[in-house]
Amino acid sequence: MKIIAMIPARYNASRFPGKLMKDLGGKPVIVRTYESALQTQLFDEVYVVTDSDVIFSEIEKIGGKVLMSKKEHDCGSDRIAEAVEDMEVDIVINVQGDEPFIDEVSLSKLIQVFKEDTNKEIDLASLKVQMTDLESIQNPNNVKVITDQNDFAIYFSRAVIPYHRDQTISVSYYKHKGVYAFRKEALIDFYNTPMTPLEAAEKIEAIRYLEVGKKIKMIETSVESIGIDTPEDLEKAIKILTKDV
Repeated sequence: MKIIAMIPARYNASRFPGKLMKDLGGKPVIVRTYESALQTQLFDEVYVVTDSDVIFSEIEKIGGKVLMSKKEHDCGSDRIAEAVEDMEVDIVINVQGDEPFIDEVSLSKLIQVFKEDTNKEIDLASLKVQMTDLESIQNPNNVKVITDQNDFAIYFSRAVIPYHRDQTISVSYYKHKGVYAFRKEALIDFYNTPMTPLEAAEKIEAIRYLEVGKKIKMIETSVESIGIDTPEDLEKAIKILTKDV
């Protein structure tokens, strides 16, 4: 089973343009992420896929594997799907370009899902982390996920789900972490399917997979990702890197 990592790297992020090329301890963020993915030794190959000549040149300069997106894309899944369409590969892991501190344990669990899925019943695997404070639960920027008893996703929403009407019943709330492991076939099916109504309404790409009948296995993790969405996040990342060094 050939397993690769794809790092979608769009230059003009709306909240923090050019963030992937910002300096993080002497190297651009995207280079840190690429090198961290390689160091896990979980993947047969690691690629950056980008719409930016600047990012392309930077990865090429360090001898990395990088692909140029041919089109504009609405989401990371589309960008990755275009890149892998003609590749001989079984499992594709989407590694976030703005998360240089790779959670190796969680990625290992995602890969293990497919190694154990001998009947190929699982199309995707993704991560969830439990939320306990009310502010996080109510924040629409935190995508919530509910699952069945076998940890397959039932629905994703920016709204609070489940709605806790009966306060005598204990419920848990989970945030969806946007790290995916795909079977190649599921990824290509997604790419060839127009945006679905609920996906468009919620602006959550995972919903398209559910709307077309794909099965998403959710893996619980206790590790909160450290993403770089703002200049303040970059400062925090620099402090973390400095401590590690």
